[in-house]
Amino acid sequence: MTLVLCIAGAIVLGAGFGLLITWLFGKFPESWLQDYGVKETDPDYRVSKRMRWVPEGVIACVICAVCYIVAVFFCGNSYITTFKPLHLLVIVLLIPALVLVMMSDKLNRIIPDQFSVYIALVGVVSTISDLTEGSIWFSADAKWYMPLLNKIIASVVGGGVVWLIGVVSITFFGKESIGMGDMRLLFATGLITGCYGIIVLIYVAIFTALIWAIPLLVRKRKRIRAEEAMIKASDDPRKARLKLQREKAKIHFAEDPDYMAFGPFLALGCGVFCIMEPFFYERMIGTITVLGVHF
Repeated sequence: MTLVLCIAGAIVLGAGFGLLITWLFGKFPESWLQDYGVKETDPDYRVSKRMRWVPEGVIACVICAVCYIVAVFFCGNSYITTFKPLHLLVIVLLIPALVLVMMSDKLNRIIPDQFSVYIALVGVVSTISDLTEGSIWFSADAKWYMPLLNKIIASVVGGGVVWLIGVVSITFFGKESIGMGDMRLLFATGLITGCYGIIVLIYVAIFTALIWAIPLLVRKRKRIRAEEAMIKASDDPRKARLKLQREKAKIHFAEDPDYMAFGPFLALGCGVFCIMEPFFYERMIGTITVLGVHF
């Protein structure tokens, strides 16, 4: 009976937060959803897309509800039976923010700094919960500051690695391979996952991104073949190619069909770890102990 009530509560809570963030997304200032330095007077200015009640609102409700239900199954014994209100609060507050990140990066290719700041604040709550309610990743003999160091190191290392990748890409290849929004997001999520969890986050993010990239690559190859066939069939192939290039140059970066935002996958990785943390602990603790990094 308790399980049924928890699941029912998770569905109601998820639906409520899904509707709330859909409404909020329509109220966010335009500047939040635009790239840095973009003005309305710019020739390529594009008004940001907003979440609609259908389909984005429905999708948000479903994602939030499913995440809360999964959390009931995987975190029930650790956070509900052994009541840890701050740990539960982190899950409740985090999931809607991660959905907002997914929607914003998908619709507008931008992760507002305000979202990352909010997630970082939730990370602070997560750190406090580990210090006051205990962390499953540390033994009772661990120094009190170990959970704090765990969060800080994960945050700095995770964000720092992404920053370094971005700097190297711009310096040596002249283009941005990963956005600074992703760097700030990983910095914020590190405060939630800690060092052990950020391994799960990155693994889930890369694995799911690779799966998502396969159909995009197939679609791109098909489109290129169709474009080449169209150019060859034209009376003036050179003129047709130049026209196609000009049309592509006019496409706003947020509408680029070949662009794949990585932010949603980072958010997914963080969410998966957060709602299944005890599960990952049980699978990883043996390896962590053998490696001598269990405190």
